[in-house]
Amino acid sequence: MKTQLITLGTCLALLVSCNNASKTSENKTKDKMETETVQTESTMKDLKSIVNKGQDAFFKDYNETDLRTYFNEDYIQHNPHVPTGLEPVVAFLPDLKEAGTTVKTHRLLQDGDLVVAHNSYDNAQAFGAKEIVAFDIYRVENGKIAEHWDAITPIVTETASGRSQTDGPTTVIDVAKTEANKTLVKNFVNDVLMGKNPSKISEYINPEKYYQHNTQVKDGLKGLGEAIEYLKSQNNMFVYHKVHRVIGEGNFVLTQSEGEWNGGKPHAYYDLFRIDDGKLVEHWDIIQEIPAEQAHSNTMF
Repeated sequence: MKTQLITLGTCLALLVSCNNASKTSENKTKDKMETETVQTESTMKDLKSIVNKGQDAFFKDYNETDLRTYFNEDYIQHNPHVPTGLEPVVAFLPDLKEAGTTVKTHRLLQDGDLVVAHNSYDNAQAFGAKEIVAFDIYRVENGKIAEHWDAITPIVTETASGRSQTDGPTTVIDVAKTEANKTLVKNFVNDVLMGKNPSKISEYINPEKYYQHNTQVKDGLKGLGEAIEYLKSQNNMFVYHKVHRVIGEGNFVLTQSEGEWNGGKPHAYYDLFRIDDGKLVEHWDIIQEIPAEQAHSNTMF
């Protein structure tokens, strides 16, 4: 009996020991996973900061050392007029400094490794006009800006809606609705802008409020309808062929698309939408013609 009790006690001790070891192992694994998750989230949250610092190095400090700190050596460029790689960017710094080119960021969105900056530039003659507005898309890799896409247009002071190309709400909210909002915008582009089911337009746009920042289109669903009818009457309706990227954070979603306009010329379309309660309530855009000859073979997309 004594031997049986000792054996039973030994088994219980071993069982407790095994359970404790298992729990310790589980806790270590859990702690490791939580640490990795925190590190990943921290790194992902810092992407906007990296983009801000990279832009400051380029358009505020004109600093080559900082530029090399925040940009990859094998930086991939999609602006059609700038050669790919970091060295052409570095070589551009003296001209920007002499011109006093500056940047102001109005909105900053992050989706995965992509950051969208809705920017305006002053003293930007090197980009086509003294004052321009742009959507800049940056891909960040290992803490550095690795790739860049953009669309640029001159700033217009008198617009059909009275709104500027950059004003309006800037705060990102409803982050939990990001994926639903991206789906909404993607479906809107497919159904309405690509013409697959244009009669559904009222299902996407809030009929009570739709604030327009396209310089030639008035506010509201009515204003958009009038603009579309006018373009059709001039046989100059824009055509969307392909959506390349849908990038969103919370209540803001940007689509990057390509198509044709103005006599069948290829164009890049950047459309930024603000969503409220499942409806599109605001729109900013930049439409840029795609040049036949580009400074690299990467294309604008």
